[in-house]
Amino acid sequence: MSPVIQYTKGHGTKNDFVIIEDLEDKIELTPSQIIQICNRETGIGADGILRITKKGSHFFMDYRNADGSLAEMCGNGARVFAQYLFTKKLVTEKKFTFDTRAGFVQAEINAPGDISVTMDEAILRGKIVEVSVNGHKFSAQAVDAPNPHAVAFVPDLGGLGDLKTPPVVSPGGEFPNGVNVEFVKKITDDHVQMRVHERGSGETLSCGTGACAVASVLREQSGKRLNNIRIDLPGGTLHISFENGKIIMRGPAVLEDSGTLPQGWFSN
Repeated sequence: MSPVIQYTKGHGTKNDFVIIEDLEDKIELTPSQIIQICNRETGIGADGILRITKKGSHFFMDYRNADGSLAEMCGNGARVFAQYLFTKKLVTEKKFTFDTRAGFVQAEINAPGDISVTMDEAILRGKIVEVSVNGHKFSAQAVDAPNPHAVAFVPDLGGLGDLKTPPVVSPGGEFPNGVNVEFVKKITDDHVQMRVHERGSGETLSCGTGACAVASVLREQSGKRLNNIRIDLPGGTLHISFENGKIIMRGPAVLEDSGTLPQGWFSN
């Protein structure tokens, strides 16, 4: 008999997720099942899956992209994950830590739906790659935040065209496991607008680790003078700050409707 799987929809700056609580770690989702769940026409529709389980004494965020692939981390997902834990009273303190594939993340509930997550600072590889999209070519910086990113500054975000297909990044060997590509327009030194194509999900309305990667490049360009940076994305605004060797991302997290996944999706 197929399992009965409850879910909740949530989003952080419109980067949306299907959340599945699995504290006993019994649910094994295949890539094809994840693709079905995330399909916006025939499934629930989402940029990815957040499975909530436990690893030792800590909650563990098992994040999967919409194509079923694994990701080291998801910044917007981490805020939604934290909001779920607090709302469902799985944690009671307003400051708590949970585990991810990239290591431990500290969350803080500033107010209902206003979440900060603290992570290790991004690593700038010191390498320049070329990004090609819709006939345009840009130089981009390679960054690990901790997901791999290519950050390109552009004169006009609208002129890029659609980002339905992955931008071509060369040399191809720089990112053997794929890469998120951020296109960034500067407003001021500490305020930018951004669009993103996420590996495994396509163009999304926001990318938290991408915003962290962009902020890290901006800070490096300033000679590490900037410690507070505003990133405007199609889905909303994220505020990135740097403190004591850590990067802090603050932004909204919203829980929406809940339901049961159709059992027919899990019959095979």
